[in-house]
Amino acid sequence: MPTACIRQPNCSIHLKSERLEVRGILEDTGTEGLLREIPIRDVDRLIIDESVHITSAALAALLRAEIPINILAWSGNFLGGFLPATNAHGLARLRQYERTRDPAFTLQMSGRIITAKLYNQRRVLQRLMAARSDSGTPMPKAASSKDEGSQPLGPVSETGAPVADALGWLNGLFASINASRSIDELRGYEGASTARYFQAWGSFLPAAFPFERRSTRPPLNPVNACISFGATFLYQEMVSCIHSHGLDPSLGLLHSTEDGRWSLALDLIEPFRPALVEALTLDLFSRQMLGADSFEPRNGGIYLNDAGRKKFILQYERRMERQFMSEGAGHRTCLRQQLENQAILLKAALEDPSKFEPFIMN
Repeated sequence: MPTACIRQPNCSIHLKSERLEVRGILEDTGTEGLLREIPIRDVDRLIIDESVHITSAALAALLRAEIPINILAWSGNFLGGFLPATNAHGLARLRQYERTRDPAFTLQMSGRIITAKLYNQRRVLQRLMAARSDSGTPMPKAASSKDEGSQPLGPVSETGAPVADALGWLNGLFASINASRSIDELRGYEGASTARYFQAWGSFLPAAFPFERRSTRPPLNPVNACISFGATFLYQEMVSCIHSHGLDPSLGLLHSTEDGRWSLALDLIEPFRPALVEALTLDLFSRQMLGADSFEPRNGGIYLNDAGRKKFILQYERRMERQFMSEGAGHRTCLRQQLENQAILLKAALEDPSKFEPFIMN
């Protein structure tokens, strides 16, 4: 159980020897009792709802075992959390500050990140197209874009083969990215590739859940709600990984350093978005694990409701822990291990830039 997620309202978590006891109202009797026991050794991360009570003894035991605790609002938004105390990494952070202010280093690292994201976007589309061809289902046509107040995806293909067109267009970007001479130029290519990718990716969604354009703050439809929710989970995991390896997650490379966000975490999750967040979102809708009853309108947008969040988190965890043979790593691994590996490799790259290799899908 790498991640324990406790979201039952008003339950409490206590420490009992080397186990967490979750106590709350029992459904069959309506009285308070033991809901579950969780050995601390089986947990890598704890997620709790804002109404869940946790004793200081349980909190201390988790932190002593170097287990981060994340707290979610009733709406599912991330509020904050507790991180284990890290060792002193003053020299590594000093080197990180120096490297972050080095234009050549930031351009080199950012270029690798965008190249890996582009490669993974292309790989996702190739897999989808191959699966559609194997099933004998006709390739979908691109959707039109008419919603207001969000970023358009780009021109719609008129050839009847939007995915093949997008793949050809994306292939042509690698040379431009490699030739980029500034971070702003890289950001422009990243934005263009993501728009074209989403245009093709959205054509694989069921007709009941159209995706015409990416929208955030607020997400304007169920598909955007899932993408945003998954990206938030991924982002917070990366923040914990960066902290645990002694680096400052606020110092961005591709994403500029700004108050109020962990820019380095945003950088390092970019290659994982297609492989995890978008692949999972498409799977949830295609396999009908999420339906219209999994969402609710709120604050001018559409969000996962409590039942929808539970389903999403369960599938997110399964995908993060699923073992696969990595061609790049040369051994069996999982996405969660690869996520942490990015923080390790970036730290090593502060001394030797050749050691940083962003995550690449098989």
